[in-house]
Amino acid sequence: MTNAAQASSDLDSLVLGLEASCDETATAVVLRSADGRGRILSNIVRTQWEQHRPFGGVVPEIAARAHVECLDTLTREAMREAGVGFGDLSAVAATAGPGLIGGLIVGLVTGKAIALAHAKPFLAVHHLEAHALTVGLTEGLAPPYLLLLVSGGHTQLLIVHGVGSYERLGTTIDDALGEAFDKTAKLLGLGFPGGPAVERAARSGNAARFELPRPMLGRREPHFSFAGLKTAVRRAAEHVAPLTDQDACDIAAAFQRAVNDCVRDRCARAMEIASERLGASAPRHLVVAGGVAANEQLRTTLHELAAERGYELHAPPIALCGDNAAMIAWAGAERLALGLRDPLDASARPRWPLDLAAAPAIGAGVKA
Repeated sequence: MTNAAQASSDLDSLVLGLEASCDETATAVVLRSADGRGRILSNIVRTQWEQHRPFGGVVPEIAARAHVECLDTLTREAMREAGVGFGDLSAVAATAGPGLIGGLIVGLVTGKAIALAHAKPFLAVHHLEAHALTVGLTEGLAPPYLLLLVSGGHTQLLIVHGVGSYERLGTTIDDALGEAFDKTAKLLGLGFPGGPAVERAARSGNAARFELPRPMLGRREPHFSFAGLKTAVRRAAEHVAPLTDQDACDIAAAFQRAVNDCVRDRCARAMEIASERLGASAPRHLVVAGGVAANEQLRTTLHELAAERGYELHAPPIALCGDNAAMIAWAGAERLALGLRDPLDASARPRWPLDLAAAPAIGAGVKA
């Protein structure tokens, strides 16, 4: 550890976080104690669901304009709720990617301006790293651990070795899981956002009525695929058209059961690989993070799997599963403790792999 890093880690740090990578505008202030514990002093999230609902999905231009309209206001609100001034901050952190380029620019420019105006260090945060490190904020869990990252744009299994150190074991070769939920909701006319809509409908459905595929089950590499499952949902809906409310609920339930079977199988394989690479003496922790981690049935499935395999499951509180700025501030604080800083010309990165050394998955598109 460098002298600068040692000095940073020996001090409490107060970090303002800004998040504007997709369809939530968020600001937060987080305190990281010198002993590595975290505390959220404020966490403000404003969703854009009503603006995007007529289109059945996120419209990037609408999202960027919405961020511009409210980010300054939410920043002031987060600072006021935390009871601190800009001069009290140790640093400013903003999401630099991956995400929608318009929103990323809005968040980055705002964060850089605050850092420059108040002579504070700036941290350009990797959005996926922020999800990966959230359990350090909520539970004090330190790496290494196995991570299932499931969101609207990404589905990956990684070993988290430490801040900035990730080993990808598996990824989706087509659609992300959150994307599959959204598209299924749209096909079934369940509304937006799709994840909660499918979960609600599935509670009233008969999952056994429709037989849907389980892509990639049993494959040696723990990759995912959801495009074929999405197509099977469309064909099931066409087969019984016009859809009744009960039809939609039954298909949603069948889809959610198929998803859980796939995730369970892929995570089980990743556990085997992680145990080999980390060694028998390494702690066995499975962390699930990202927006889809809020799904109750998925949490139940992973809890059962973890118990069977001798792992302990960790999941953030529901409020911290989706995009939020507390995780951005925390990731910034963790990097700050290592003596890391980013220049004010740091670029927005719409595509930004966590594991830069990971080989492309066979058959995968650019989202992998």
